[in-house]
Amino acid sequence: MWSISWIMNMSDIVFGGIMAFMMSFVMSLVMTFVSIGFVPDFLNIWFTSFIIGLIVSFPIALIVAPIAAKIVKITIKK
Repeated sequence: MWSISWIMNMSDIVFGGIMAFMMSFVMSLVMTFVSIGFVPDFLNIWFTSFIIGLIVSFPIALIVAPIAAKIVKITIKK
């Protein structure tokens, strides 16, 4: 069976997915509202933006999260 343990563990993937979902949800909602206001077709337009944002943000979150964790580890020494 193929394993990704040499790249990242399952908690990193789940964390990236949750972060991508939450950030895409809020950011697409706010940016859609700022751009077009609350128009009659707002939910359909927002949902399309959310799905596109989620597709883009998930791989980015998987790449950026370990880098951010290393920066935090270097910056905040216990």
